[in-house]
Amino acid sequence: MSTVSTVTGVQFAPFLPLWALGALTLLALLALVPAFRARTPGRWWRLLLVALLIGWISGPKLVRQQWRTRPDIALLVVDHSGSDTIRNRMATIDAARTALTAEARAIPNLELRTVTVPEQGSEGTQLFAAIDRALSDIPPDQLAGVIALSDGQVADLPAKPPFTAPFHLLLPARGEETDRRLRLIDAPRYGVVGSTVTLRYEVEDLGPAPKHGTAEVSVRRDGVPLSETQVPVGQVQTVTLPVKREGPSVIVLNASPLAGEVSPINNQQIVTINGVRDRLRVLLISGQPDPGERAWRRLLKSDPAVDLVHFTILRPPNKDDLTPLDQLALIAFPERELFEQKIADFDLIILDRFQNQGILPGAYLGNIARYVRNGGALLLEAGPEFASVDSLAHTELGTVLPAQPTVAGDPMGDATIGFPSPFDQPPASGAGITIGAFRPALTDLGMRDPVTADLPGTGGAQRPDWGHWYRLIDTADVHGQVLMQGDGGKPLLILDHVGQGRVGLLLSDQIWLWARDHDGGGPQAELLRRVAHWLMKEPALDENRLTATMVNGQLDIDRRQLLPGPPPVVSVTDPSGRVRRVAMDAAGPGHETLSLPAAAPGLWRVSDGVRTAYAASDLADPPEWADLRATATKAGPLIAATNGSAHWLLRGGVPALRLVSASDVGGGGNWIGLRRNHAHVTTGIALTPLLPGWAALPLLLGVLLITWRREGR
Repeated sequence: MSTVSTVTGVQFAPFLPLWALGALTLLALLALVPAFRARTPGRWWRLLLVALLIGWISGPKLVRQQWRTRPDIALLVVDHSGSDTIRNRMATIDAARTALTAEARAIPNLELRTVTVPEQGSEGTQLFAAIDRALSDIPPDQLAGVIALSDGQVADLPAKPPFTAPFHLLLPARGEETDRRLRLIDAPRYGVVGSTVTLRYEVEDLGPAPKHGTAEVSVRRDGVPLSETQVPVGQVQTVTLPVKREGPSVIVLNASPLAGEVSPINNQQIVTINGVRDRLRVLLISGQPDPGERAWRRLLKSDPAVDLVHFTILRPPNKDDLTPLDQLALIAFPERELFEQKIADFDLIILDRFQNQGILPGAYLGNIARYVRNGGALLLEAGPEFASVDSLAHTELGTVLPAQPTVAGDPMGDATIGFPSPFDQPPASGAGITIGAFRPALTDLGMRDPVTADLPGTGGAQRPDWGHWYRLIDTADVHGQVLMQGDGGKPLLILDHVGQGRVGLLLSDQIWLWARDHDGGGPQAELLRRVAHWLMKEPALDENRLTATMVNGQLDIDRRQLLPGPPPVVSVTDPSGRVRRVAMDAAGPGHETLSLPAAAPGLWRVSDGVRTAYAASDLADPPEWADLRATATKAGPLIAATNGSAHWLLRGGVPALRLVSASDVGGGGNWIGLRRNHAHVTTGIALTPLLPGWAALPLLLGVLLITWRREGR
């Protein structure tokens, strides 16, 4: 900045009020009228004398200002949003930034300020929000222009220019580009298991001369190809997908690339559809009234997502206590409807202390076995009847059970049906049933299985301080997964996969003691809930699983494994195809976790060598990635309104900067114009009297003497 001093005008400071000065001037002129009418020789000197007198009284002063020039300020806006990371655009933008900054330093009286526009997530490129913040510190009379290094994909373009200076757009490309995108119009996030969901999408070709041909669209679910279809460009299409399982499924739609397009990134759309069960239909058959029946009913009725069908066998057919039939049941037991016609409609069948006493024909028990093998779920809570001659283990249903009773007799009779007092004798074994107090404990496998691992009250212990039970059915030929045990390592809870279905066997009928908080109680409700949902194939309870989810820009990997071993090394493939191997961290027995930053939008793939999981990044910015072209079309109206210009960096290089007048800011082919504002600030004002008193008095006396001598001749 330089300091300049210059005369800017004359200022009057009269000694008399303006009305008095005007009256005095009028009287003096009237006094001169006789002299001019008589044409006296000194009339002009009289007029000069009056003029000098009035001028001196008016107090004329010469005004001299001192001011300092202010620099012209140009704003350089650097776009570092997501769309500028493709095709080496970021390197081109940064090189242009360096060149413009160096050139601006060499131009006198020009200051270049730089602001960077970061990635804004789903808000798109907020270029003008950054400009508005920067302009708040720049006086409008100093703004020389705004230069934007961007691909032109701006989400917050204003309808009217927010400034009067020229707006210049420098694009990291050779010219207007073309791009193909696949746009999701409607994509549900949830679907009911067993039904279908419909996705609506459209393939569009964007550019100065868009084409209307066809594109091949492929659909994959969790990495498995589902379909490949030729679709016309520019028309809305639909794809219908079945929801086969509960939990999230990653659906990927991918359109074939367009020749010469900017990038295939937006040719792909990813949506996660969560399979949910509409209503869980559970059939509960209680073989006889007992306290456990009430616990089961209370648990299942408390879940609003469960439709419970419950029957209790009040009296077996071989007993006759002369009770009238109309007092035993309101309706006949619909065994044909339940176990033949509608058995496939149930998500879970629970047999609570049910025994084979001719209540169900053998064919219906065979139907239950086939129901399990075909994908159904069965839970059997066993009491003393399981060790009797009427045990279900001796029917066709026994072929799907994970264990068999050790004896086939009825040594306990009806006396064993009630639960022994906690003050009975110590545990005794015999006849296939162990009687006596014991605390349910977890097996080594149970510590690793998500059904029983971390149950409330375990505290990480294999033998938690839960309440006692007093009866356990002895078994042999165990071939499932033993998760809980009684004293002596006897199996208590066994889960097993049978065909496409699952079976659970609880070898005691006294879990209801926990529900009544006997001896401190235990996690009755949570244990039964987990067992039931595992049987109905809830993914979160799978004992061997690998999952990947996106949470706040982080890829969270969770792995469950029943077999012991060190934490595995997983392969993580990002959307660009880059693979890295990372060791997981132990989170507990059979449980490993890993969290990684996942900034890149798209499909992430995780594999432990056996299982593969997929996760869709939700960081993709729809406004940012929907159109990847470098284009000056969107900002065209703003450029024209401010007399700015657009330049293609890969075609003409970085244009030169010039400070020019406001009418020439449009620039030429290889330069851009910045407005010269001549802005300044006044630093001082000096007033110098034009007719000071020391000069006015001799001058007046001299003119008066000349007037007297002229008229005295």
